[in-house]
Amino acid sequence: MEEELEPSLRPRTQIQGRILLLTICAAGIGGTFQFGYNLSIINAPTSHIQEFTNETWQARTGEPLPDHLVLLMWSLIVSLYPLGGLFGALLAGPLAITLGRKKSLLVNNIFVVSAAILFGFSRKAASFEMIMLGRLLVGVNAGVSMNIQPMYLGESAPKELRGAVAMSSAIFTALGIVMGQVVGLRELLGGPQAWPLLLASCLVPGVLQLASLPLLPESPRYLLIDCGDTEACLAALRRLRGSRDLAGELEELEEERAACQGCHARRPWELFQHRALRRQVTSLVVLGSAMELCGNDSVYAYASSVFRKAGVPEAKIQYAIIGTGSCELLMAVVSCVVIERVGRRVLLIGGYSLMTCWGSIFTVALCLQSSFPWTLYVAMACIFAFILSFGIGPAGVTGILATELFDQTARPAACMVCGALMWLMLFLVGLGFPFIMEALSHFLYVPFLGVCVCGAIYTGLFLPETKGKTFQEISEELHRLNFPRQAQGPTWRSLEVIQSTEL
Repeated sequence: MEEELEPSLRPRTQIQGRILLLTICAAGIGGTFQFGYNLSIINAPTSHIQEFTNETWQARTGEPLPDHLVLLMWSLIVSLYPLGGLFGALLAGPLAITLGRKKSLLVNNIFVVSAAILFGFSRKAASFEMIMLGRLLVGVNAGVSMNIQPMYLGESAPKELRGAVAMSSAIFTALGIVMGQVVGLRELLGGPQAWPLLLASCLVPGVLQLASLPLLPESPRYLLIDCGDTEACLAALRRLRGSRDLAGELEELEEERAACQGCHARRPWELFQHRALRRQVTSLVVLGSAMELCGNDSVYAYASSVFRKAGVPEAKIQYAIIGTGSCELLMAVVSCVVIERVGRRVLLIGGYSLMTCWGSIFTVALCLQSSFPWTLYVAMACIFAFILSFGIGPAGVTGILATELFDQTARPAACMVCGALMWLMLFLVGLGFPFIMEALSHFLYVPFLGVCVCGAIYTGLFLPETKGKTFQEISEELHRLNFPRQAQGPTWRSLEVIQSTEL
């Protein structure tokens, strides 16, 4: 039973609450913020970098590059980002196990600093290869942070706030997208002379994280279960929770530690071999793929042409694009507020259902645009509504599945699988969308609508609710679902203390 705190303890509790908030901000600004920021800033200097590539090649060889090779070089610069993200996702698991969650995020900034140096001096060195290598490095940084940040925050938050805290990763992603769109305006760093500074500006959030995160605690779960350091775990909990009673949370951690005794760290391929992880892995693969194949990223790509057809002046389209990113940021904040009230399933089902609705109207509006010109304005409204629906559910909830559905021994490997899958799907969608748009014309969103329907149905039928449950309670429920004929949970026989995620 909770007891009301004495007046003398309330200021201390508020201070400790601020420490949790600072932990969220420090992890996010150099984490998923970097992913969104580097994803969006590359759009503004497209023509400038293509001209730089052509001029550099002509200075070396005396002949300009053919147009198709300029486009190929630009495609490589863009696609190296998700390729680096794939490498980073595969690197995230070993880093999280070997260095811990907090140190991994700090070490990850090495890639950002190196990339910023390459971007900043690329023009003086007359080397577009430096831009390519820099994009690969910021991709590695994003791949590592996209996996470790939700893990770090999910393990550090109390169970009643775990969903909201983990959802902050989606908020920082959307914030990074909007900031990248704003900084990339022609009036700021989007001009023909400032684009090296625009690309190198990723250094700023990296420096902010390096200055703030070392002052904040490591994940208590990692300290106790992985390192076996009870005193460090208790100290971290006291900093994060303040003067509240820690007995219940310590008991939960000890239960999870006992359950992990004698278990080694799961490798990514082992997740697909164990029946006890069948539902978790299936949910991770299905819903992770659905998030990337639902068409939201393609909405961003198609928005410019829709705005242009609707009569928006060319100079104003960049501001309309900022509006699309702001919509996702707004709904990520709303989702963070309501997730612990309505649960994960409701947000996912509602998000995918609304996306199906708006995507269908969008398709009809495009088909009727020649007969009814006003339907282009309907299509514009559907773009914003589609992004709002994506932000309220799939954008954030999907990212916390690997943290909540897997135990301490399987969580790093699950994050590796989820991250690798996400980056691979992002690469394939970016590669295939132009061909889909050309082949299907106004019906280009029909395949994406099918994905949204499947995502909603799978969530309703197979995904268990995790709201307000401890990690141990979630593991026990999933064990019952994976082994429906067994009345009791697994029996842990080993009494030997072994680090749960030892490589």
